[in-house]
Amino acid sequence: MQLNLLLLLVSSILLLSACGESEEAVLSPAANSMTNAIPFPPVAKKIPYELEAHGDVRIDDYYWLRDDERVNPEMLAHLEAENQYKTELLAHTEQFQEQLFDELVGRIKQDDSSVPYRLRGYWYYRKFSGESEYPIYARKRGTLDAEEEILIDANQLAEGHDYFAVGSYAVSTDNSILGYSSDTVSRRLYTIQFKDLNTGEMLTDKLIDTSGSLVWANDNKTIFYIKKDLQTLLGYQVYRHQLGTDQSDDALVYEETDNTFYTSIGKTRDQSLIYIYHDHTIKSGAHILDANTPTAEFQLLHPIEDHHEYSFEKLGDEFYIRTNWNATNFRLMKTSIAEASDKNNWVDVIPHREAVFLTDFELFENHLVLREKEAGAVRIRVVSWQQDSDYFLNFDDAVFSASIAYNPQIDSDKVRVNYSSLTTPNSVYDFTLDLGEKELLKQDEVIGDFNPSNYASERIFITARDGESIPVSLVYRKDTFVKDGTSAMYQYGYGSYGSTREPSFSASRLSLLDRGIIYAIAHIRGSQMMGRGWYEDGKLYNKINTFTDFIDVTKGLVEQHYAAPDKVFAVGGSAGGLLMGAVVNMAPELYLGVAAHVPFVDVVTTMLDASIPLTTNEYDEWGNPNEPGYYEYMKSYSPYDNVTAQDYPNLLVTTGLYDSQVQYFEPAKWVAKLREYKTDNNRLVLDINMEAGHGGASGRFRQYQELALEYAFFFDLIDIKE
Repeated sequence: MQLNLLLLLVSSILLLSACGESEEAVLSPAANSMTNAIPFPPVAKKIPYELEAHGDVRIDDYYWLRDDERVNPEMLAHLEAENQYKTELLAHTEQFQEQLFDELVGRIKQDDSSVPYRLRGYWYYRKFSGESEYPIYARKRGTLDAEEEILIDANQLAEGHDYFAVGSYAVSTDNSILGYSSDTVSRRLYTIQFKDLNTGEMLTDKLIDTSGSLVWANDNKTIFYIKKDLQTLLGYQVYRHQLGTDQSDDALVYEETDNTFYTSIGKTRDQSLIYIYHDHTIKSGAHILDANTPTAEFQLLHPIEDHHEYSFEKLGDEFYIRTNWNATNFRLMKTSIAEASDKNNWVDVIPHREAVFLTDFELFENHLVLREKEAGAVRIRVVSWQQDSDYFLNFDDAVFSASIAYNPQIDSDKVRVNYSSLTTPNSVYDFTLDLGEKELLKQDEVIGDFNPSNYASERIFITARDGESIPVSLVYRKDTFVKDGTSAMYQYGYGSYGSTREPSFSASRLSLLDRGIIYAIAHIRGSQMMGRGWYEDGKLYNKINTFTDFIDVTKGLVEQHYAAPDKVFAVGGSAGGLLMGAVVNMAPELYLGVAAHVPFVDVVTTMLDASIPLTTNEYDEWGNPNEPGYYEYMKSYSPYDNVTAQDYPNLLVTTGLYDSQVQYFEPAKWVAKLREYKTDNNRLVLDINMEAGHGGASGRFRQYQELALEYAFFFDLIDIKE
């Protein structure tokens, strides 16, 4: 506490010095609280920093806020001042925030567990107990009535840490040794440790600076894992570790020298092959290894080729391959393992269809299960190997989300499916593969008076300025929402990396709906809602479509009287935060309030700096600004570079000091520049979690403090009280 006060005083002195104004003109937040005045926001000092590329010079006055070591006292003092300003400016909402937090967590069932799955004679599950923040991972042998065996108690491991997360865990094939990874900093640098499940004792092995994934060979003593580059945070080296040896003795079995690739590892469901998967925005590939011979060499399954993406599963002696080879929306092919390296030997199982996007598949001994999308709607299709027949699984809602769950048993006669809709809580079903009969195994319980019949959802299309039809998913409470142009609206968007926000349930969203606010998901280009072409039309030189789609959806929903023109809120995070930054530059008048969470807003500077984590992997998403064309195009929409003297909406910006994906200094600089340029008196708040990273606070309850802040920020703007 004393250090924070010292840093705040240092910041105040520096700010006064930098601005050259009197104490009466610029007061620190602390000083304002003593006078009961509206606090003045922190004013970051300006130190011109020249950035030159392609003969173009940009001056970044707030570049000094970047400190990769996160120890600069001047920078930390400024962030503390921002947090203090946020606290004082929103002090009148603190009681409401507490009420909202209690409301949000009050819907969560305290004693809860996942649906168990069976693997090698054990039933595995995860559970929560009481008010604990973290899960307990457990198993039972043979039957669910057997004695419980605790694998990991994350609550115990989290003690003494401000942040804690389990990355993954895997049990050896003889069921005797547990390997698990954890992160206590939120930089996604995981430490892998091992536990003897027969004795409960921890082994001495410790693998640091990993991606968190681990794969067991079938000898029960060899583990494969990925080490990360500590500067870029890319996982690029695959190592082989022998239990009982030091990490320094581990063997490097693969190193990715192309830093535009992501590297991951896994094991086929029949436990016969270990694979290294290479993922690039426009190409992919895999190396494979017999899990029974862990010291052998990995072999390339098929050569990696530009614009060819594939993934695979194994059934018997054949590979089934989802591929975009001559198939924009992907098709499913198969080949013998011996002939897999030449795709001319591959044959169609599910041919390419122009209107159907094949997103996923699962293999069973007697059936094939496909996840497909047509016109933005999900469907799960079951194909019988023996009868050469197929059918679609039946669901009740008109607008819903469904996905193939974890199905470790290839010989199963059932497929497990996750299901949800905007009005139906997350549900887990088992479907019999022969008949399609479904059994509800679990539906998340919403504590309180929740009744799904009180809510309604819609799927509509809004025409964009170029004529494209943009799908929009809507949900509202029937007795509080009126479609007369007077309602407030909460509009969410993302639109990058082909990532699609499906129309699924959120209990926390009820706090909006029950207060008469309509919730809208804009399925803008850059996602894959309408197929692979939808993604291609929202990246690289087409990126502007993502932003204009979101704006046009807002205009369309207002014109159709779903929302009042002066009560629209917009929300997005990470690349969705870039979306928020772009739309408030392009159409600030449309939004009363905007929440930009961990926003990627300094696009040009970040993408020019290969030392910043994950930059080089993104060249085929955003373009490479080392090329003049992409440089100019990025500069045309980069939120930080396009801040101008105009009125902006009320803005809530969040970040984490240890964010490994969008570095804290991007939103910090953006807020500083907005404070300098904006011509309005609207609120601009920067909330920095000084312990967390990209995902925010850890723990199942604590995360809702940030959402309670966001909701209170918005509700206050439209005079919704406790």
